[in-house]
Amino acid sequence: MNRLGGNFSGGEAELRYLDSDYKVIKPGAFVRCAVTGAPIPLEELKYWSVALQEPYIDAATSLARHQDIAKTR
Repeated sequence: MNRLGGNFSGGEAELRYLDSDYKVIKPGAFVRCAVTGAPIPLEELKYWSVALQEPYIDAATSLARHQDIAKTR
């Protein structure tokens, strides 16, 4: 698990999103929500899409994004 270890700088992290975890590619303190652009501290990151490789600020934003994607298919 990559979430808890490491010496993270205060900048934006780059992650690879996995099924129940993520892998840190570039250390940092936060990622940006793919929908809102809001910063999400890594310790608060709970929602992401493995298929789209993007993080979301909360469950409602994740659901809205997936519904938008489904409309275009």
